[in-house]
Amino acid sequence: MNIMRRYVSLAIAGAAIAIASMPGAAQNFPTKPVRWVLGFPGGGTSDVLARAVAPKLNEMWGQPVVIDNRPGASGIIANSLVAGASPDGHTMLLVSSTYANLIAMGKKLPYDPYRDLVPVALLTSVPNVLSVHPSLPVKTVKDLISLAKSKPGQINYGTGGSLTGPHLATELFKLMTKIDMLHIPYKGTPPAVTDLVAGRVQVMMALTPVVMPHLKSGRLRSIAVSGAKRIPELPDVPTVAETVPGYDATTWYGLLMPRGTPTAIIEKINQDIGKVLEMPDVVQKLGTVGFQVTLSTPEGLTKFIKAQADTWKRVITEAKIPID
Repeated sequence: MNIMRRYVSLAIAGAAIAIASMPGAAQNFPTKPVRWVLGFPGGGTSDVLARAVAPKLNEMWGQPVVIDNRPGASGIIANSLVAGASPDGHTMLLVSSTYANLIAMGKKLPYDPYRDLVPVALLTSVPNVLSVHPSLPVKTVKDLISLAKSKPGQINYGTGGSLTGPHLATELFKLMTKIDMLHIPYKGTPPAVTDLVAGRVQVMMALTPVVMPHLKSGRLRSIAVSGAKRIPELPDVPTVAETVPGYDATTWYGLLMPRGTPTAIIEKINQDIGKVLEMPDVVQKLGTVGFQVTLSTPEGLTKFIKAQADTWKRVITEAKIPID
């Protein structure tokens, strides 16, 4: 299910449109500080992304880009805030995979995810690393599948919570390989990783920067990465797809704005962020924590979100995952 490669293009469509030819609203944009709302606490991967990009936009635009962390309710608080903001281009929203997950769950939301917020660009993705405690006698994806099939329901895996990205990614893995592993959800990723390192949990999908220190120390063993390509940080670690063709499950980040934001401003922001994400120092900074640039057009992000929501809705249904 290589949805990422299907919809992501490193070349921004419409890049040939010169800024000078845009309507006045875009030519003069921004005219005041820009608020970039994040539905996540400070210090996380999304915060790292925003704080790597914001200073460059400051320089390009001549106006400050202010990071506004509004964590809580799986991003619903931040999403609702931006959905109700003035559509003048001065309020942006950073969303993650959770945005599509909420759609897939069929939850009643205080905003319409396809109508009240409009796409600007898919920005980056971060693959999960399929890791195991060294005591588990597996070194490859094939080993894990064989062991799980020989002990149905006896191998456990931890996550930072039910219906999180890593939970759905693992359930997709289970469906595609026809294995049964016991899910142990935690209240957050840190305690899950702690128990994985201690051996109380045997298997876990987690973002690259979360497990990298433990992989380097030997406290954990990586057997695969969840994206479509191998990653520079773990060049010898294969993808899940090398054993399970079509598997692709990464955490992604995209930029949305309030409905009614002028198209010319959206195009300008898309192009300017594209330039920032090509800057060597930004690429290097993001690469150290596992980010891969996956820039798209606004239209590409729309298709991508819908495809992701459809994928995870099917996983939730087929895996019979309860929705609280």
